[in-house]
Amino acid sequence: MDRLITLEPSNVVVIRVEQGQKCSGKLTLRNVMYTMPVAFRLQPVNKLRYTVRPQSGIIYPLTTVTLEIIYDLPPNSTLPESYPYCGDPFFLHSVVVPGAGMKSSFSDSVPNDWFTTKKKQVFVDSGMKIMFVGSMVISKLITNGSIDEIRDVLEKSDPSWKAVDSVDSDGQTLLHLAIAQHRADLVQVLLEFEPDIMARAQSGSTPLEAAIASGEGLIVELLLAHRASTERVDPSPCGPIHLAAESGHIDILKLLLSKGANVDEVTKDGNTALHLAVEGRRRDCARLLLTNGAQTDICNGNGHETPLHIASAFGDENMVKLLLQKGANKNIINRFKKTAYDVANEHGHTRLFSVLRLGDTLHTAATKGDVKTVNKLLENGVVVNGLDQNGWTVLHRASFMGRVDVVRVLIKNGVDIDARDEDGYTALHCAVESGNVDVLELLVKRGADVEARTNKGFTAMEIAESLNYAGFSRVLTGGSKSGGKLGFEMSPMKKSTQARAIRGSFDRSGSPLTVI
Repeated sequence: MDRLITLEPSNVVVIRVEQGQKCSGKLTLRNVMYTMPVAFRLQPVNKLRYTVRPQSGIIYPLTTVTLEIIYDLPPNSTLPESYPYCGDPFFLHSVVVPGAGMKSSFSDSVPNDWFTTKKKQVFVDSGMKIMFVGSMVISKLITNGSIDEIRDVLEKSDPSWKAVDSVDSDGQTLLHLAIAQHRADLVQVLLEFEPDIMARAQSGSTPLEAAIASGEGLIVELLLAHRASTERVDPSPCGPIHLAAESGHIDILKLLLSKGANVDEVTKDGNTALHLAVEGRRRDCARLLLTNGAQTDICNGNGHETPLHIASAFGDENMVKLLLQKGANKNIINRFKKTAYDVANEHGHTRLFSVLRLGDTLHTAATKGDVKTVNKLLENGVVVNGLDQNGWTVLHRASFMGRVDVVRVLIKNGVDIDARDEDGYTALHCAVESGNVDVLELLVKRGADVEARTNKGFTAMEIAESLNYAGFSRVLTGGSKSGGKLGFEMSPMKKSTQARAIRGSFDRSGSPLTVI
């Protein structure tokens, strides 16, 4: 027999170390003798650092005694000199004492000569090990990235104290510390021990919020797999989807949306993720949100502005166009009674005028032949080649309506004289189709391509011949007009009907005006 006493459940004594608290652990000794009591004495080599209670005693056969090992943390220290494992030695002496009776007793005054007399067989066990645990210990291990030691501490810590929910001196949870280290492997180890996944750091963030803010996609995926909530929870001002959109983490945003995040959830101050993506000029995120059904016309709580107002204030033309393409209403007013156009104008973003308002006004003015308004709009920066929803430029519309003075102004301002609509029609085709010879002659003189063909292969000459417009050929071949309209006159209704037959589509002269 090589020992009289065993250490339970192992030879490792776990001591929890916390600043300002008693640092101690438990050790259970079992007498393995069936008939004889055994005396024990446990002595630390460093008697200034450790206290054992009781230090000695007698154990009844096959029974146990539990000892307390007290550690005196050095002054002004938060951690032992060595952790989590410690090499401080202890010696456990044990000896059979037949005359001690059959009842266990414990005392620090068991005679020392019981363990030294040569007449007795004294067993000496030096295999006991000390392991330090505690909030500061495990926090430091997380910072150091010691996976094996972290797992060992979590496994050996007293279940009554949930070590995995420890916080460091700054109020950071272990998950927050692992995320700050950008260590998905550490997060995975911690998640095995079922931490409080919604526990907040002293800063107020949840682990998921911290991972998103750091752009840690793999960690976000791990947390979501362990049922981290995608919703904003007070007191957080923003939810996960807002943090991802604001920071431009497109992959994380996709992941959140795939896990059911509410695309229109609002922050504490009333912004949606779309508001924040627009404000941060995160066009990819804005497009993803819109693709997933984000509403374009929600007003936030800060000025009651839509995303379109925000994009207009920044002069972000591509974002404005994206929002309009997705159905944003440009006529909504903010708390100052301003539309998105008004906001753009206020900030001097003239390149947005056509997209937000002036393009519509230009087409309307051209249709009416209002030369004064056309000139004013062009002077204010309206795009002369902007398209309406049918693909018409303002020159197409003015030519179809016979507004020769407007056509003259547009040409002077650099309009694309041969621009094509979705059917391949140029302004020249439109002028012929509607029988407006004054416009036709002006376009020809300014170099319009008389050989241009529509998508169905028609030239302006062929359209004129099909409509029986006698005399148009002289203009199209370089001759002069005969005055006014050439050939016989038709009513506007009859012209539109006949033009539709040629074009194979609809007459768009009266279509709603929306520039894109």
